[in-house]
Amino acid sequence: MSALLTVENATMRFGGLVALNDVSFSIDKGSVLAVIGPNGAGKSTLFNVVTGVYKPTSGRVSFDGADITGKPAYEVVERGIARTFQSSRLFSDLSVLDNVIIGMHTRTKTGVLTALFRPGASKREMAACVEKAEALLKAGSGDLFAQRYRPAGTLAQADRRRLEIARALASEPKLLLLDEPSVGMDDTETDALVADIKRLRTEKPDLSVILIEHDMRVVDAFPDHVMCIDYGSRIAEGDFAAVRSDRRVQEAYLGKAMVDA
Repeated sequence: MSALLTVENATMRFGGLVALNDVSFSIDKGSVLAVIGPNGAGKSTLFNVVTGVYKPTSGRVSFDGADITGKPAYEVVERGIARTFQSSRLFSDLSVLDNVIIGMHTRTKTGVLTALFRPGASKREMAACVEKAEALLKAGSGDLFAQRYRPAGTLAQADRRRLEIARALASEPKLLLLDEPSVGMDDTETDALVADIKRLRTEKPDLSVILIEHDMRVVDAFPDHVMCIDYGSRIAEGDFAAVRSDRRVQEAYLGKAMVDA
């Protein structure tokens, strides 16, 4: 199977700081990759390089057969990569429903001229967007659909994370990047998140997912392909059992002294 996303020798420097150091990996269509590593290891920087937030100092990013290295973020989304962020990027003053509709902006056709001179077509497209957004809110765990008219800024933390995922899915991605999606969730909410991702894989078998996670219960739910990053470098890759037993991974989380004890 050919890879959907391939990252080759990605390096990202900020002055003298090397945030990513020669990182390479790939993910196939319809698969899940879990990225783990201590805080500050470079995981979110990797997402920023893939999605065009950062242009890598060196290296190459290929997606669906095309070189997207350094392409602007809006073009990356148009090509089929959607993401959530470690910290919330919702439009807090807008409703839950409006936040999901905004996620469809690369898939809609109505512009200013269409709205002015073809209001009927504009209204029909908006009605279709509302229907699609409501379906996304109904599908996920929690009760976002019941809260669809609430300002997004008033949601509980777990619901904010769910809303960010729904907004990302609204762009109809081929690849979904989730940056610490379980942050702020209790065990029950985390279990529901895992169930949501598994449901997505069943409903959209071609959808690929890369998730950054610190909660090892989430990683253990998708154990086939795990990569660990530390100090900007890939130090281990394989299934979860192999990665967590790797001495370098244990040292990254516990420290060499603790591993040697």
